[in-house]
Amino acid sequence: MGEEGTEYGRLPDRAVAASSPASRQKLSLVPLIFIIFYEVSGGPFGIEDNVRAAGPLLAIVGFLVLPIVWSVPEALITAELGTMFPESSGFVVWVASALGPYWGFQQGWMKWLSGVIDNALYPVLFLDYLKSGVPALGGGAPRAFAVVGLTAMLTLLNYRGLTVVGWVAIVLGVFSLLPFFVMGLIALPELQPARWLVVDIHNVNWNLYLNTLFWNLNYWDSVSTLSSEVRNPGKTLPKALFYAVIFVVVCYLYPLLAGTSAVPLDRGQWTDGYFADIAKLLGGAWLMWWMQAASAMSNMGMFVAEMSSDSYQLLGMAERGMLPAFFAKRSRYGTPLVGILFSASGVLLLSTMSFQEIVAAENILYCVGMLPEFLSFVLLRVRRPDAPRPYRVPLGTSGCVAMLVPATVLILTVLALSTLKVALVSLGAVAVGLVLQPALRFIEKKRWLTFTVNSDLPGIDATHKPTAPDEPFLA
Repeated sequence: MGEEGTEYGRLPDRAVAASSPASRQKLSLVPLIFIIFYEVSGGPFGIEDNVRAAGPLLAIVGFLVLPIVWSVPEALITAELGTMFPESSGFVVWVASALGPYWGFQQGWMKWLSGVIDNALYPVLFLDYLKSGVPALGGGAPRAFAVVGLTAMLTLLNYRGLTVVGWVAIVLGVFSLLPFFVMGLIALPELQPARWLVVDIHNVNWNLYLNTLFWNLNYWDSVSTLSSEVRNPGKTLPKALFYAVIFVVVCYLYPLLAGTSAVPLDRGQWTDGYFADIAKLLGGAWLMWWMQAASAMSNMGMFVAEMSSDSYQLLGMAERGMLPAFFAKRSRYGTPLVGILFSASGVLLLSTMSFQEIVAAENILYCVGMLPEFLSFVLLRVRRPDAPRPYRVPLGTSGCVAMLVPATVLILTVLALSTLKVALVSLGAVAVGLVLQPALRFIEKKRWLTFTVNSDLPGIDATHKPTAPDEPFLA
């Protein structure tokens, strides 16, 4: 990949900035908010399991407390490091700058795999909502062809451009959330606030409760791989993350408060899709059908948003010389062509997994991947306190460490509650990355594939002080 190690030369200084073709359309604030919304949430579809696992009170408390413990710290880290390194490799370059290129690659592998596993859910869930009306989609060849066709259609949206994805996310978001707003209004005369306080602490499925909460409130760092495609990322990215956190929490609490209070509690009924049943009880069949259609459309929004982040991550890793150069190839619309095709192939391969297996596996991979991010954030604060940061978390180093302690405890708790089978499969996937990076370096050394570094990107110093501007540096 040219001069070895040049992609880890030094941290960006005020005179150096990553550039991109001016002709490429950039994301503005509102489309970016909705992309983040779909990367993290997509709406309250799927939160029903929290009530089944722990009852109304703990479900409500969970969606009030976990955003403070988890979502806010992760969003703040993404705002600081995403604007410090506004490039497509996102969290990969954060870890590479603090811990070195080997661990940066491991971060990229774990996060990409976690994202692709997550994305494998959405075509399956989309068809699950349709199979009640079209029973043939319940299995066999019709379902397989439908998964392939749906994946191809949504992949085409990503190919057409990130601005297209952004505006599609807005349309889908409005359509998906309106039925919940209407249901809340209809529920007002039926509300009985005492139902919010129901709790049975001796009858809580903590594994299901924490996994569902965590799954619905993570992936805030995914937007970092799109930061190079954002208009004025130093200002736009922090604002978008701020508004998105509020947006996501409100979108969870509003229907949760309405649904648990307006109908008698039967925890056994609170499974995926139960909000549609509540809508039918409160508003009639028309509202149920609207909510089911919204659920299906929401899965489409989550798919295109997640695929955008996954594919741009591969492009960014190729621009840093971590992957073969063909991953950096862009389509005529400026989108990462090979990254999109590669991510779509991964989705198709994993779409046969069950919902529970997918959520548990991606949570483990995501948890393991967050620990190097936390460590890198603190190390960069300690080693490079004066490096330019367009946005800086308004805390000192000690404050940042304190902010991350509860989030780290949550990660360790989720890992401890995982089943042995899922843990072994997930750790096996992590082990693949440990040998994949040396294998790619061997391929590069043998020149079987071309590896290049984008000369427009600033260097990154993993362990050394910045070199003089004209001084060559080899990591």
